[in-house]
Amino acid sequence: MKIKNSILKQTLLLILFCIGNNTISAQQTFANPILDYGPDPYSTYYNGYYYYTHTMQNKLVLWKTKNLADLKNAEKKVIWTAPKNTDYSAEVWAPEFHFINNKWYVYFAADNGSNDTHRMYVLENDSKNPMKGEWVFKGKIAPRTDKWAIDGNIFTYKEQLYMIWSGWEGDSNGQQNIYIAKMKSPTQIDGDRVLISKPTNTWELYGALHDDKNPAQVNVNEGPQFLSHNDKVFIVFSASGCWTDNYSLGLLTFTGTDNLLDSSAWAKSDKPILEQSNKTKVYAPGHNSFFKSPNGKEDWILYHANSNPGDGCGVKRSPRMQQLKWDEMGNPVIGEPAASGVPLTIPSM
Repeated sequence: MKIKNSILKQTLLLILFCIGNNTISAQQTFANPILDYGPDPYSTYYNGYYYYTHTMQNKLVLWKTKNLADLKNAEKKVIWTAPKNTDYSAEVWAPEFHFINNKWYVYFAADNGSNDTHRMYVLENDSKNPMKGEWVFKGKIAPRTDKWAIDGNIFTYKEQLYMIWSGWEGDSNGQQNIYIAKMKSPTQIDGDRVLISKPTNTWELYGALHDDKNPAQVNVNEGPQFLSHNDKVFIVFSASGCWTDNYSLGLLTFTGTDNLLDSSAWAKSDKPILEQSNKTKVYAPGHNSFFKSPNGKEDWILYHANSNPGDGCGVKRSPRMQQLKWDEMGNPVIGEPAASGVPLTIPSM
């Protein structure tokens, strides 16, 4: 009887081992898109987990997973719903979660129902697990020149905290520029903003609106994201209107020494570093973020895109990811956007 029990146990262990191996094997590849819907995707890595989010319009939702390629099966939680009748009740866009000084912060753009009132806001959570604890509204976050603002990205460079975002020069929707400012704390900007990019190249000007009632051009630089590699510093941003298939990613390279607020030290790429591809049938790729593979050896990019031309800025935008490479000069290379449904190797564990 003991012999039979021993054989049975060994058989069960073998079955479990095979199942485990098959599960691991099944997770060695993934295909884009990683979700059916998800504009403005963002993720951050902390304590063995990726925390992912994207625009949900009236609420903030957080996903938790060890593998972004398996995002469809990730734990998910609504951590905040926009209260009615406030300056931040509607159009909650492009949230980002950051772990700073042992606290969690989420930065997002919102308005009162009119796009003209869009500003950046921040919540704080003392818990080291952002799926738990209390998210406390800390208010608006703005420079001295308090104008329209969306797509804020927070980063640290040489022990100094910065914020970059897309904003208007004045109070009317004529053009979206990229601004930068120092921060005195995770919830407060230090001083005023500095303009570092505005749409000037042909590939940044698709989608300008012209009509008799609104003669202004709506040229777009938005979605800025900090990126560094070795000693080089970059900002990757989205250009042209998201309602066009020409929505794309451009590159700003810092050419100075240590003053990121020196507007003359930012050089713009002559052409996009990621754009639509008829070959892979990916259109309007943009509003990206970056992440490292679990083993820390690979750089990856997250972005949203459409699978058909003419899909615009609506519910057909889906999150995609692919590995980022570096050329001999230390500059980022993305290549063509990966086609939908094509197997890709997951980030190295």
